Amino acid sequence: MNLKAVALGALLLATAPAGPAFADDAATPAKVEKADAKPVDKPDLPPLPADAHVKQSIRLAGRELNYTATVGTIPVRDDKGKLTGQVVFTAYTVDGAEVANRPVTFAFNGGPGAASVYLNLGAIGPKRVAFGAAGDSPSDPPRLIDNDGAWLDFTDLVFIDPVGTGFSRSLVDEEATKKAFWATKPDIEYLSRVVYDWLLKNGRLNSPKFIAGESYGGFRGPRLADYLQTEMGVGVNGVVLVSPYLDSATGFDPAFSPLPFVVTLPSMAAASLERRGALTLQAMAAVEAYARGDYAVDLMKGRTDPAAQGRMEARIVELTGLDPTFVRRSGGRIETQAFLREVFRDQGKLGSRYDSNVTQDDPFPYAPEQRTGDPILGSIIAPTTSAMVDFVTRVVGWKVEGRYNALSEIVAKGWNGGHDEQVESVTALREAVARDPKMKVLIVHGWDDLSCPFFASVLIVDQLPATIDPGRVQVKEYPGGHMFYSRSDSRLALRRDVMAIYGAR
Repeated sequence: MNLKAVALGALLLATAPAGPAFADDAATPAKVEKADAKPVDKPDLPPLPADAHVKQSIRLAGRELNYTATVGTIPVRDDKGKLTGQVVFTAYTVDGAEVANRPVTFAFNGGPGAASVYLNLGAIGPKRVAFGAAGDSPSDPPRLIDNDGAWLDFTDLVFIDPVGTGFSRSLVDEEATKKAFWATKPDIEYLSRVVYDWLLKNGRLNSPKFIAGESYGGFRGPRLADYLQTEMGVGVNGVVLVSPYLDSATGFDPAFSPLPFVVTLPSMAAASLERRGALTLQAMAAVEAYARGDYAVDLMKGRTDPAAQGRMEARIVELTGLDPTFVRRSGGRIETQAFLREVFRDQGKLGSRYDSNVTQDDPFPYAPEQRTGDPILGSIIAPTTSAMVDFVTRVVGWKVEGRYNALSEIVAKGWNGGHDEQVESVTALREAVARDPKMKVLIVHGWDDLSCPFFASVLIVDQLPATIDPGRVQVKEYPGGHMFYSRSDSRLALRRDVMAIYGAR
């Protein structure tokens, strides 16, 4: 499985043009600084505005927090000092805090090709907009409300949009852009420099520093920590990986390897348990034991043990609720997209790869294969784009011209770091944790996620050296899917688990 096969941005869904939205009408007017000089490399592009700020407040965990929201840019230069790109960030910093002891977290989403809006307005920022859960609609008013799961009371937050996402942009031609920004290695190098430059610009090099990344942002997390440690001279206190993609090895050729089926079966079983109201830690422990035990063994036996096939098929029907005929014809090897269509076939609906219990009507129910896009990806572009553009331009007052790319098909198609190579960040994870005995890592997943299945992370962490304290690298699961934080209980559970990593109360 190459990088694009699991990349959030590679599913041929581009960002909708920005439209009107509604946000916090009580926000105070923005303060705007002196504008930067116009980029010289692409004179046809209007210059990005200077950094803009707005004072806001939130009532969180029983107390009022006053903070400053900032939207601004960090320049990216090549090794000769030439300006090659501009990275846009959104930062939330609590007013009056002692910055030497105040943690700061740098947050990245995935794709490659996703802006940081999903973590920002969905999971951990001070405001949120509803998206990604069952019943959410693209035409719902994208109103921002206070986020009860925000992290702002225990860490400042900096959301970074890589080049080609959000309003961030390249100032060089297409081929130079791919070489400088849209490949695995340079992606880590320039984003690490962006983190360093933000710390330097804001006098925060002495602050405790954390990285949070979702999906391919979770792939970035360990590599960023490793590169910051060894190349930029910046220690990272902890890393939080949300629904991460860590290793392409978990997608070995399913015609030969049992691993793709082993890592996805528990998520299929979790979805079935949830539909029956029986999803518990104890039930999932039994599912995981079967997946890594008898199921893996029976898959490896293949045709050498005819009885194994029958045992396997019967157990899969029991775990997933799938039709026995379908399971038999699949040989007990349940491919993800086939599962998402088959499990709701009698209802004429499709499940989402990102949360299989979030469905939509199948517009082509009699076609031999699925002909439409993913139910969640098709519904999240409008609310996230409209809400973010309104917040940036109206509330903060960063008066930018141009399109906002919440999920960029151009970046996904142009990405050249994942072709015909094994892509993994487990090596960086091992090295960063071994190098710093105080660094902590929390990996979090939704049980129903079939895009980045939780069981892949469980198996990866189980293979870490025994000398590494299990308390320093943990995996936690919650009800929900890839964006499990769209569910209130899961979002609050994430907040509690993250506070323990930060040592917050």
